[in-house]
Amino acid sequence: MDLLDTLTAKGLRGEAPTREEALAVLATTDDELLDVVAAAGRVRRRWFGRRVKLNYLVNLKSGLCPEDCSYCSQRLGSKAEILKYTWLKPDQAAEAAKAGVAGGAKRVCLVASGRGPTDRDIDRVADTISAIKEADPAVEICACLGLLSDNQAERLKAAGADAYNHNLNTSEGTYGDIATTHTYADRVDTVQKAHGAGLSACSGLIAGMGESDEDLVDVVFALRELGSDSVPVNFLIPFEGTPLAKEWNLTPQRCLRILAMVRFVNPDTEVRIAGGREVHLRTMQPLGLHLANSIFLGDYLTSEGQAGQADLDMIKDAGFEVEGAGEATLPRHRADIAAAAAAGGACGTAGGGCGPCGGHGEEPAGGPADTAAEAPGGHGCGPCGGHRAEPARNEAPAEVPADGEAATEAANGELRSDLVRVRRRGAGTELAPNA
Repeated sequence: MDLLDTLTAKGLRGEAPTREEALAVLATTDDELLDVVAAAGRVRRRWFGRRVKLNYLVNLKSGLCPEDCSYCSQRLGSKAEILKYTWLKPDQAAEAAKAGVAGGAKRVCLVASGRGPTDRDIDRVADTISAIKEADPAVEICACLGLLSDNQAERLKAAGADAYNHNLNTSEGTYGDIATTHTYADRVDTVQKAHGAGLSACSGLIAGMGESDEDLVDVVFALRELGSDSVPVNFLIPFEGTPLAKEWNLTPQRCLRILAMVRFVNPDTEVRIAGGREVHLRTMQPLGLHLANSIFLGDYLTSEGQAGQADLDMIKDAGFEVEGAGEATLPRHRADIAAAAAAGGACGTAGGGCGPCGGHGEEPAGGPADTAAEAPGGHGCGPCGGHRAEPARNEAPAEVPADGEAATEAANGELRSDLVRVRRRGAGTELAPNA
């Protein structure tokens, strides 16, 4: 296919496709799907080899958010029966982070619901960062606290944060359809504040909220222009008790096409499969690893993911390897931009982005690693949507309808409650996490 040859050649050079080419990826048929995955997979391996970066979420403050984001189980007016608790103490958060780090997570994402942090909240998070890094100085810390005010990003940087997550979620043109208590421009401003402070920017999207192909392409190109180093791709989980509870618009094939498009537009950027991976990709999750080079390990903010060991087994069985703490995530040319940004307190050129939180690492002589290797939830980097997980003890597994049945259920307005499982373990509980 001429389209895939063109996209692959551009991706191997680190160039973006045109908008028309990106739209064409989303328009490919199921018969062409494996060709699309193979082409985008070549681009992924060019820049990231067969490495998979693991990330782990710690929900510092859950629920009771004053914002009205339609997708979120923590939103104002949400009737979702999620865990609700105020700020974890630093030692509690550090203990929660240990599970993810022990499972191989290189980055810990500290998330708190709410419009944005107060100065006292920044102090709390600074103490938490100190507690986590005291136990493991090498771990990367990504903070995700909502809209930032002036000088807050600088304070987080000084406290030891490596990155800041704030997702754009959808296109500027449709943003008002999913939230009214803040604007798309507010989100862009926060990403720019993080960049300006020398933090690595983590910003992504949510697919499956009823958006068009054009909306998806718009937001992905906007993320490239902002210079996002990490692009989390969330797949909406229609959580009962939220306005989008009946929006079941995704199939595994659709999700793979979206991931491929994101990879082609951001060839040398960390692409992370975030919320909804287990629910929407299901048995096709391993194919997603050929497109994305990063995933979350274990549970999410208010929902359960598959067991951490299952994630590790999937990575190994698919022929990939977990990225080590001493390995740089991004290619060296992007890491150099990050070093300059961190030293100068300002970001590099748009599209170049700030670099990884890890070391710089040397590339093989032939170029970037050819052969080696956020979220929604308030404003979180992890998703609030539910995730199908292992059945509770003595509970029979729920029967999952086939795609055709799912489409019929969605058309009839029936809620897929069998796939929505609220988190009842890990941070904020007395139960062990599943990482």
